[in-house]
Amino acid sequence: MADVLSILRQYNVSKKEIVEKDDQVIFGEFAWPKNARTNYVAWGTGKFGVPKEYYTLDSILFLLKNVSLQHPLYVKEAVEANINVVRRPDRKDLLAYLNGESTTAASIDKSAPLEISQRPTQIKRTADDASGEGEKKKPRLEDPQVQIEKMNWINKIDGGRESSVLPSLGTSSLHQAMSQEKIIALKAKINALKRTKIKGDDDLLRTGALEQRTFVDAEVDVTRDIVSRERLWRTRTTVLQSVGKQFAKNIFSILQSIKAREEGSQRSQNPSQSAVSVPQQAQPRAPQVMSAYSRYDQERFKGKEETEGFKIDTMGTYHGMTLKSVTEGAQARKMQTPSTPQVPQQQMQQQPPQQHHTAPRPVAQARLPTQKKGSRTPIIIIPAASTSLITMLNSKDILQDLKFVSTEDKKAQGAKRDNEVLIHRRKEGGLTVPYRIIDNPLKLTPDDWERVVAVFVQGPAWQFKSWPWNGNPVEIFSKVRAFHLKWNELPLDNNVKKWSVHVMSLDRHRRHLDRAALQQFWEQLDRHMIKNKPHLRY
Repeated sequence: MADVLSILRQYNVSKKEIVEKDDQVIFGEFAWPKNARTNYVAWGTGKFGVPKEYYTLDSILFLLKNVSLQHPLYVKEAVEANINVVRRPDRKDLLAYLNGESTTAASIDKSAPLEISQRPTQIKRTADDASGEGEKKKPRLEDPQVQIEKMNWINKIDGGRESSVLPSLGTSSLHQAMSQEKIIALKAKINALKRTKIKGDDDLLRTGALEQRTFVDAEVDVTRDIVSRERLWRTRTTVLQSVGKQFAKNIFSILQSIKAREEGSQRSQNPSQSAVSVPQQAQPRAPQVMSAYSRYDQERFKGKEETEGFKIDTMGTYHGMTLKSVTEGAQARKMQTPSTPQVPQQQMQQQPPQQHHTAPRPVAQARLPTQKKGSRTPIIIIPAASTSLITMLNSKDILQDLKFVSTEDKKAQGAKRDNEVLIHRRKEGGLTVPYRIIDNPLKLTPDDWERVVAVFVQGPAWQFKSWPWNGNPVEIFSKVRAFHLKWNELPLDNNVKKWSVHVMSLDRHRRHLDRAALQQFWEQLDRHMIKNKPHLRY
């Protein structure tokens, strides 16, 4: 079924006559009311939550009649005629479509509901005049006779179950015996009586079998769809396999440690453990298989360099020890353990008697403990509020790439928020310097506070609550360089005006200036670190 706008375009291009009579617009055999909506969307609607509005047929016809007028005069005439005005942005495209210059328009909504055409008034009156000459008038749907025939047709489709109630009366004899009104009343009474009766066994079996078959078919389809998407992850065979581990070495060591904890002492070596380890050393060593990373098995990834050469038991525990042994420390435990190393009995028999009664002092005991060097990575603190222009999501883009990307765009890209971000500043000569970015300063230790070099200020003073230096912004900014990032057109916060804060402004419309504005951060930070934090990397 053609829409009214395409019919109007067809008649306008071919210069056919468009008849307006009473409240109807007649296009040959089709007619629509003047207020019928077309599928042309008015400019400024259908966006940003504004519902769509469509031009009516009379407003477009009025535009075609007054197309030679200038737009202000056309608007004046349309207002006087109480007709909706075709807006100026839609005028050019709409006229080009109606005159045949273009095959379609961007504002045509193909999904809009179409107005159903009506029979024209002139044709209806001609048919009425012809009926007065002897032609029989077509019955209307509202006539009683048509309604009776409709009810008989519906009952015939139902299977003729009403005919089984009165088997002795045929269709012709029934119409002769009583009127149509009585027949309708009798059928309504039969239907009402059926609703009160209990269904028979045949009806129940037929209905139950149909419902059961429908339910089974639906369940089979759903089950087949689920099984097609299943992927085998673990079986009872693969779940028992251990990748890259030896059963005896791991299981027996776990059992020995549990036994030692239950006895209340940590034994350095057990006979059973040594008996297990000797055959393993004799066997050829199997190639080590690198397994996937696991957060619960991080001991495999720890190297010996973490203890800086000291014999520190990182897996030690105080479980099973008395309070006295804990408070006395390592010195008491050294006194309890023999200072002489254990020498196997066969080796003692081979050595002369004068060689195994003394032992050299271990080198580790002669060394004095040295203090571990602290980290030299600078720390930058940013606000934790989501209203800040710089957050944990876009801090890397702003400070490392010198490119502003909003937090909303990063969320739309699927970026995940981290507790801290490590950026690498690129310097001349291809060098990179790491910087650590956090938004929760409460987790910093006193040593970490010595490495804090910059902070982004949002404005309120409660941002520095629970900070060192009594949370006083004036004293904080004398030790840490403060920055404030804002849009160019927004006013500056009153607190930021009073504090010693370097303000960096961004322009929403001239984004090519972002790099120059963000480069000020590193220039100011380098001056501050040369003066106050020369021991850190920058």
